This record gives sequence, structure tokens and C-alpha cells, in this order.
Amino acid sequence: MPAQHHDAHAVDLNLDASHEPRHDWRLEEIEALFSLPFNDLLFRAQQVHRAHFDPNAVQVSTLLSIKTGACPEDCKYCPQSGHYNTGLGKEKLLEIEKVVEQARAAKQAGASRFCMGAAWRSPRERDLDVVLEMVGRVKELGLETCMTLGMVDTHQASRLAEAGLDYYNHNLDTSPEYYGEIITTRSYADRLDTLSNVRDAGMKICSGGILGMGEATRDRAGLLQQLARLNPHPESVPINMLVKVPGTPMENVEDLDPLEFIRAIAVARILMPASHVRLSAGREQMDESTQAMAFLAGANSIFYGDTLLTTGNPQVERDRALFDKLGLHPEHVEKSACDTRSDDEQAETALAHAIQRQRDDALFYDAAQA
Repeated sequence: MPAQHHDAHAVDLNLDASHEPRHDWRLEEIEALFSLPFNDLLFRAQQVHRAHFDPNAVQVSTLLSIKTGACPEDCKYCPQSGHYNTGLGKEKLLEIEKVVEQARAAKQAGASRFCMGAAWRSPRERDLDVVLEMVGRVKELGLETCMTLGMVDTHQASRLAEAGLDYYNHNLDTSPEYYGEIITTRSYADRLDTLSNVRDAGMKICSGGILGMGEATRDRAGLLQQLARLNPHPESVPINMLVKVPGTPMENVEDLDPLEFIRAIAVARILMPASHVRLSAGREQMDESTQAMAFLAGANSIFYGDTLLTTGNPQVERDRALFDKLGLHPEHVEKSACDTRSDDEQAETALAHAIQRQRDDALFYDAAQA
């Protein structure tokens, strides 16, 4: 059932003109934002968005599954969980060259960030060695890098940071109160610990949640409160609409009203003004009007490409056509220090990396044969 919206002004929303980030949002304040008249909520979100971003620029990422299926976690929404029969086969860790090939294609299609996901509870050391090589090779293409590998401890986070990983994705999924209805094999504290390890290692955080899993509006507010409490806020906040996959316990859950989804986008924008709010999973089920409204509400990041890990995603040409209709354009990414060096310096660095890879061949294994 859609949430009832009333008493929107019973709580002082404390939105001043500076739109400075806060980390002390009370649940009652966030619920009051959700309860605002729809037009008022989007107007406030637009004010915040325009104070921090080009309102017509959208950060574009591509996501590749580098290891699919047989995950030991029991997340009720996930087709990759080994607990459910979804028809998804178990695949080995992709070979490095195949990942680089996909990253190169993503860059040519307009992506500025390349995200790699593996269905693990936590990476093993020998897997981490291969992943670190992937990070270095993708960065050589001039792309930002992001990984989602499950839980990581302080040592693993440090190794990823040393390899140059820009972002680590680890979603909170839902509120602490509703979490036990969705996952039992990993605690909420485990997720927060991973985010803390990532931040302490010096990497940027990508963390959000999934809407439409049968949660109440208060749970959506609770999820956003947890994210907004992180200091600093996550640099990227993916807001996913549940993709109902046959074989998972969530396959028959009631659809979330699209306007409730848009409200969550707008509240996320207000709570985390300088974060990229990503319109993520579920876009394939959204019509153009819903997507346009999400951009109006403050979403300014998308995944670009044909698939999003194991579920569908609007095709590149459809996204380009929508951008043209709305007057949107991919966000410009500042060149890194590596990109601004001379051609000779870049060639020298690439050669050094190639020599080092030859020396380190014995450290890596054929992922396809593992």
C-alpha cells in the first residue's frame, strides 16, 4: 500500500539555504520529508541538487560480474544466492584479459567508471591477487574503478587501496529493523564494519539499498538515516528498485508504487547533498517518465549497458535516446595525474607495468580453470 502523507510540517525540517551536509538526521525528520506534498519535496530536492551539481550532468558507470553464482549468503532478493534455484549457473572468476576487454568497450560506450562485482561472502587471498591486477589494468585505460566483493577486513581493504581502487561498493540494503527479514547470514554490523574498513583505507564508498522488498516507508527512512549518518557521506548512493527474479523468495512481493520510489530518490538527495545518487537496478522496468522524474528528484548517476550483474538494464542506445530527450549529458570526469602526463611518460609507465606482470605471472592463476 502507498504510504499516507500527512503532518509534513509537524517537524522542523531545518533546511537552510546552504544545504550543508548533516550527519544527525532524526528518523522523525526524514519521515517528515517523505510526507511532504510531492511537488514540495521535489522542489526542495532540486534546490539541493543545483547547489552541488550541474543539474543536467549524469555520472555514467558500467557494471560487470567477474564471478557469478553460488554465493553462500541468503539474501532473499538475489539470484546469485546458492540457497535458491534461479537457473543461474555457477561461473568462475573471469580471466583478466576478458575484464580489460569489457572495460575498454565500456569506455568506448561512454562510461567513466567501471564496476566489477563478485558473488563472494569475502574474497580469498588468491582471488584478491587477481582482483588487484584487474584494478591496475582497468585504471590504465583511464577509467575510475569500483569493486564489490562482499565483506573485506582491514588487510584486504588496505591491499585494494594500495592497488588504486577508487570506490568500494557494499550496500546496507534496508533499515536495521527490517534487515533480518531479508538476510540472516550476515549482520548489519558486518556491513557497517566493511564500510568502516574501506573508509579507513582511504577509498571512496558506494553504498545504498533496495526498495520494494515489502518494507514500510519507515524502513526506507531508516535506511537513508543509516547512510546519512556515515561521516563523510558515501560518495555514491545507489537506490535500487527490486528486480523480482523467479526462484527467489521475493519473486511475488507486491510492486512498489513508482512515486514512492521517486520520493526516496528525492529524500536521499536532500540528506546527502554532495553524493551521487544512482538510479540503479530496476531501470529496465521503468518507463521514460519515471526515469525522467528520478533525474528531476536528484538522481545523477546510472549504470549504462545491457546487463547489471545478472539482471537486465536498458540498452545503451535507449539510454542515449533518453538523454537526448531530456537534454542530459554524461558527467565530465577530471583527468587523473596519470592522464595528464606526456605520451612518453605514459608509455614508459605502461611498459613498466607489462614487465612487472611478466615477472609476477607465477602469482596469478588461470581464473577459467580455478
